Amino acid sequence: MRLVVNDFGGSNRSDIKTVALSGNREVRPLVQTPFNERNGAVSPDGQWLAYESDSSGRLEIYVRRFSDPASGQWQVSTAGGTRPLWARDSRELFYLGLDGALMRVPVDAAGTAWNAGTPMKLLESRYFGTGSNPGRTYDISPDGQRFLMIKVAGTDQTAAPPHIVVVQNWFEELKRLVPVP
Repeated sequence: MRLVVNDFGGSNRSDIKTVALSGNREVRPLVQTPFNERNGAVSPDGQWLAYESDSSGRLEIYVRRFSDPASGQWQVSTAGGTRPLWARDSRELFYLGLDGALMRVPVDAAGTAWNAGTPMKLLESRYFGTGSNPGRTYDISPDGQRFLMIKVAGTDQTAAPPHIVVVQNWFEELKRLVPVP
């Protein structure tokens, strides 16, 4: 089993590599060019690798065969994109547009053929996902019906500040709130 990682390698660019999770923990290049490649995401069926690259002069989303990344690449985004994410059935690819909008692309990836539809905007850019953080800041539910995203705080100065509630020992809290007869 191998893990897909970003490798910033001390240079001014990043590459996508794999690391063996057992044995000698060997690190192997997966996508390595003179450009920046990062945020590699393997499709749930294990056939495809989606990632972002600035090889065109701006960040775009590309796909390659995971088992043979040197066999070619296909551009998915049409107006820039970052942080790709696969639907659980491998039939859709999501990414953030450069304006922060959540984009959706239907894909047909049967066998060795790759076909992507036209990117469509799902959500406007009121969600955190751009800036200096290069990692993906959203996820999709297992049923593919909902997204978990960080909403950007509004500009209303009278609104309560955002907060997070952490519940420790929640089994004890549950027993207290819902006693079993």
